[in-house]
Amino acid sequence: MGFEQKASPLAIVVMGVSGCGKSSVGERVAAQNGMVFLEGDQLHPAGNVEKMAQGIPLTDDDRLPWLDRIGEEIKTAQETSQGLVVSCSALKRSYRDRLKQAADGRLVFVFLEGSRDLLLSRMQARQGHFMPATLLDSQLQTLEPPTGEAGVVTVAIDNALDDIVALACKGLSGMAVKGGD
Repeated sequence: MGFEQKASPLAIVVMGVSGCGKSSVGERVAAQNGMVFLEGDQLHPAGNVEKMAQGIPLTDDDRLPWLDRIGEEIKTAQETSQGLVVSCSALKRSYRDRLKQAADGRLVFVFLEGSRDLLLSRMQARQGHFMPATLLDSQLQTLEPPTGEAGVVTVAIDNALDDIVALACKGLSGMAVKGGD
């Protein structure tokens, strides 16, 4: 039985700082488990994208409307009994709590964790992304790792993509996820 069958509806947030592989991992986790994938960056207001493209870090005030839009997407997916995997940095515990509240607690996280050097090399290698590598340090400073939080699978990103996805799926399948009753 796949992890998506343990709780209906289930939502998964693939989280971490920029460059950790949220989109790549999220797409594959969703595809392997018959779930929909949503690129969280597409829900950013234009002003957020412009700020980041200019190398200006986002503030809580910038992020909260974006997190609320992601929360609305999660809630809509759950109301229609659709499994959803969404990429979202979810850097602070308060952000994760906000998303959990929108999902009535029926939400789990995959935290993609890596060294600054690895993250920086990945950010410098990608092309066409609005987020410049110069913002990595501000993201790392903002990050409150979800160590000890319930409903979180942590996966190191210093593996091949297939291995990262396999580890994420294994961790998710081992969780006692309930439907929020």
